[in-house]
Amino acid sequence: MLDAIETLFVWIPLILQGFLLNLAMSFIAMAIATVAGFFVGMMLLSRRAAVRLPTRFVNTSIRNSPWLVVLFIFLLALPFEVKIPGFGVAFIPDWLKATIAFSLPVTANVAEIVRGAIRSVPTGQTEAAESLAFTRRQVFWKILLPQCYKRMLPPWMNWYALLALGTPMAAILGVQEALGTAQEAMEAAGGKPEFLVPFYGFLLLLFFAYIYPIALYTQRLERRYAVKD
Repeated sequence: MLDAIETLFVWIPLILQGFLLNLAMSFIAMAIATVAGFFVGMMLLSRRAAVRLPTRFVNTSIRNSPWLVVLFIFLLALPFEVKIPGFGVAFIPDWLKATIAFSLPVTANVAEIVRGAIRSVPTGQTEAAESLAFTRRQVFWKILLPQCYKRMLPPWMNWYALLALGTPMAAILGVQEALGTAQEAMEAAGGKPEFLVPFYGFLLLLFFAYIYPIALYTQRLERRYAVKD
């Protein structure tokens, strides 16, 4: 066990570099999911059935799909390189494919957050604004959205935490993030069974140290922005 711990300390710098890739993937995926989820959420609220119903079907399908299945489909569906006579050109790096794949289920859930937050505002406010000749766009930007922001923030942070915890799944397909680097380190050091507890334990502590403060702050926001009757 002492040898395993010594080996872990040798590989910690590389594992931390892999963890930075986990963070980068989570940031980019959450940014994509936030922007896309906002527009999808607005489509779910559309008065046109031709827009609302297909969007609801696709959104529900993605929300109820396993993340790992989405990851496999997305990574394997896109080509690894584009063949040009004489040489090949890399298409999209695996870590970026995984990032986009992770953003899909989060987009679907962010869309539900947007839809639910807007629906939670009493309809009397919308009716009062429309009686004062506010346009639908003005009602949304000046009345609904300022109230929805506080209601959307805590669940949005919860989904970011889940997304960050899900990024190690990319190691299954060869992405060199923290988990993938730790696995390669154990193999390079001989693959001894006693390496499992120190290496995986360090990964647990690493993610816990990052996620737990987010969870505490989310709980604080939930209490602060709780809707009172």
